Amino acid sequence: MTTETIQAPRSAAAARRGRFNLEKWGWIYMRVSGVVLIVLVFGHLYVNLFSGEGVRAIDFAFVAGKWASPFWIVWDTLLLWLALIHGANGMRTLVNDYARGRLRPLLQGALLVSTVVLLTLGTLVIYTFDPCLDPSVAGDLGAVCTAR
Repeated sequence: MTTETIQAPRSAAAARRGRFNLEKWGWIYMRVSGVVLIVLVFGHLYVNLFSGEGVRAIDFAFVAGKWASPFWIVWDTLLLWLALIHGANGMRTLVNDYARGRLRPLLQGALLVSTVVLLTLGTLVIYTFDPCLDPSVAGDLGAVCTAR
C-alpha cells in the first residue's frame, strides 16, 4: 500500500501550482456581479414599471427615448454583460460538477459560443439602435424622428 502526501492548501507547493485560479476568480465574480446586478435589475424594473405610466408605456418610443441617453445605454450594456456572464459562469459550474468525459468540453464549448454570440448580438442591438426609421416603411413610427 502506497501513501500519498497531500499538500496543505496554503503550502508553498500549492502556491507554485499556478498563480491564476479560474475557480477562485469565478467565485469572486459571482459574488461581486450578483451585488451589482441587484442594483441594476431593481433600477431597470423601477424605471420601466413603476415610474411614469407603468408597463403600458413600454413601447418602441419608450425604448428610443431611453436609449437616446448615454447613461441608459451604459446601464443596459452593464446589465446585459453582467447578467449573461453571471449566468454562463453558473452554467459552467454545473457542467464541471455533473458532466464527465468528452461531454464536458463539448458543453463548455457550446456554452462559450452561445455566450459570445448573445453578448455580441445584444451589444449590437444596444449600440446600433436607430429610432429614426424610414417613414415609408415605419408608418406612424417614422414620426419619432422628424430631423431627417
